[in-house]
Amino acid sequence: MTMPQIVTLTLNPAVDKISSVPQVVAERKLRCTTPRYDPGGGGLNVARAIQTLGGQATAYWTCGGPMGRLLAERLDADGVPHRPIPIEAMTRENLIVLEESTGRQYRFGMPGAMLTPDEVETCLRMLGELDPPPDFLVLSGRLPPGVPDDFYARAARQSPAHCRVILDTSGPPLREGIDGGVYLIKPNVHELSELAGSEILEDAEIRDLSRSLIARGNVQVVVTSLGSAGVVVVTEQHFENIRAPTVKVRSKVGAGDSSVAGIVLGLAQGTDILDAVRLGVAAGSAAVMTEGTELCRRNDAWRLYEVMRHRTEREP
Repeated sequence: MTMPQIVTLTLNPAVDKISSVPQVVAERKLRCTTPRYDPGGGGLNVARAIQTLGGQATAYWTCGGPMGRLLAERLDADGVPHRPIPIEAMTRENLIVLEESTGRQYRFGMPGAMLTPDEVETCLRMLGELDPPPDFLVLSGRLPPGVPDDFYARAARQSPAHCRVILDTSGPPLREGIDGGVYLIKPNVHELSELAGSEILEDAEIRDLSRSLIARGNVQVVVTSLGSAGVVVVTEQHFENIRAPTVKVRSKVGAGDSSVAGIVLGLAQGTDILDAVRLGVAAGSAAVMTEGTELCRRNDAWRLYEVMRHRTEREP
């Protein structure tokens, strides 16, 4: 049996440069440890986490300059199947510094590489020419400068009828992306409140807004993240609060992308939507157990998933 094809797209990738210092002090020269360079960016992280969980996804991403070449080298070293899309501007580099004395993490995100109109069209054309066409298309992350807010909507509209589009972004790209017709969105409460135009405080409000989005016919599943409390899953037939397991939090970096990876992998393996989301919550919880920018670990994710499944079976 052929495994469904999973493709992720990252228009705003990054090289995450990670180091540490004993203490962050203003106006003083700080002696950092030898830096580590990790791939970063929504779709790249999703593809990496899917691989960690035992699946496979092909990551398409915009690649420019020396940082783009370094990012390609890091993906190759990790064995992640990927296809760089050449651009003129240089791929961005982010800086992440751990303050050893407090355990606090300082994250400095740089602006993304500016894409030209021709490069934007090249990305869309590339998606339309994928052979074989994907069964799952993950559109994840913020859009970089030069990319219009309706990019994700255009990408979703041109995807094949059988392809399930997963959209994980925020702001206008999320609002406009839904109009393109997607299978699943994964906002947090703040992002869902922005869609509603008012603050959402209760599960019932999440349910009602999600159902209203679904009723318009452009999205089938809304998975709203509640942070450490888990998620609320809403479909036309389902409304369920899936609680996250209690774990020791070391870093929240990559938790959302790991969660998306678990959901997509679960769906690709043929599980129902609620079980797929349980795997996503387990992968997200496993990610916060790791330090720095490390994503979920396979053993942690699958162990937590089994704990959640058994807990569900015991509940009336």
